Amino acid sequence: MKRITFSMFVALLLSTSAFAEIKPCEELKSEIEAKLKAKGVTGYTLEIIPADQVKDQKIIGTCEGGTKKISYIRK
Repeated sequence: MKRITFSMFVALLLSTSAFAEIKPCEELKSEIEAKLKAKGVTGYTLEIIPADQVKDQKIIGTCEGGTKKISYIRK
């Protein structure tokens, strides 16, 4: 039983490294823009801002390890 539990722990530990990947902001912004374009959304601006400068913006993405956010502004 301990062997199964240890194996499961190792598998979980290895799989979490993919979730901890730090994504560059420009890459994430491009992915979001592509999704919005595919849905036919127009008349918006995406802006990359430092996380500590977020006020009342609508945040739709977090990048560079949580140090920056991507805000969505409808025109």
